[in-house]
Amino acid sequence: MTHMTSTGRPIQVGIDDLKRELRVQGATVSARLGQAVRGLATRNLHALDEVAIGDGDINARQMGIDDRAFKLLALQQPVAIDLRVIVAAIKVNADLERIGDLAVNVAEASRRYIDHGAISDEDVLPRMAEVAEMMLHWAIDAFVTGNVGLAQSVLERDDTLDSLRDQAFRRLAATMAKAPTYVPSALELMLLTRHLERIGDHATNIAEDVFFVVAGEDVRHNAHGLSASQ
Repeated sequence: MTHMTSTGRPIQVGIDDLKRELRVQGATVSARLGQAVRGLATRNLHALDEVAIGDGDINARQMGIDDRAFKLLALQQPVAIDLRVIVAAIKVNADLERIGDLAVNVAEASRRYIDHGAISDEDVLPRMAEVAEMMLHWAIDAFVTGNVGLAQSVLERDDTLDSLRDQAFRRLAATMAKAPTYVPSALELMLLTRHLERIGDHATNIAEDVFFVVAGEDVRHNAHGLSASQ
């Protein structure tokens, strides 16, 4: 049997389909995260419960994308950038599934926080949520389009998200020290900030894969991306 090369149309069609499925998965995950964040802001328990029920559709799509990628690897024997795209797609797929899990965690923690009662420190969350959602959106766009500049922007926002998390932790710790009755609510807010920070980490992973695909560079331990290594 003669396998198509990396320049053959069948493998390009397969890669285009793979990217299309990842964009759909990214949109689904992003929508789920947005629903959880806005469910907390508006105290929409129904919306939170819808997210908390689970992410079976995301898990099923993850399996389908992995199957498509593995078949491309086995049947088309890709090389060079085609190989990097497929390998990176499998990693991106895993990151998206994990973000879906974290969206469920956000919904569950939000539900518990509402049950415990609101505190003024809740205002630490909107900016973190905005940054995390933006990073996710940019990371998916960067991977699908091969936009290294957009991927670089994701890497640069990761420090912002980490800084916001640290500020939130300090503020919440001070609140708990002054008002022990707020401890249950403050702990849930701490957990929420941690979930949002982890979502940013997964978006960063996706952005790093863009550098791997486009330039063959591993920038996982270089916070400044490709430019610093040149």
